[in-house]
Amino acid sequence: MRRLANRSSRSDESTELNLTPMLDVVFIMLIFFIVTATFIKQAGIDVLRPDAQTAEVKPTVSVLVAINPAGEIWIDNRQIDPGGVRAAIERLHAENPRGSMVVQADRGSRSRVLLQVLEAARLAGITDVAVSTEPD
Repeated sequence: MRRLANRSSRSDESTELNLTPMLDVVFIMLIFFIVTATFIKQAGIDVLRPDAQTAEVKPTVSVLVAINPAGEIWIDNRQIDPGGVRAAIERLHAENPRGSMVVQADRGSRSRVLLQVLEAARLAGITDVAVSTEPD
């Protein structure tokens, strides 16, 4: 009689499914995808960029600045006051010092605002600056 009781308890234990290894694999895959994911930088607004025949693709962009036709400056999905552009650029450039800066100036924006942004970039120590254009 005693043997029968032991057999039934052993069979109950062997039918349990251990999910721990599967959860470990799922978490490792999740960590892998989070670490290897590339995040797309967005300035916060859409602009109509000017056409250019010499358009190039910049592989590493750490700072993306947009200027709309009204002269508003957008960095990292926020409108920035012209006096705070340098500080915002320095903060984003510190996160990725090897990256470059791209300015998306709308076709209807004033060159004065573009020059203010370029001057702030130079004062922030960024030398690799490009103006975004549409391929011709």
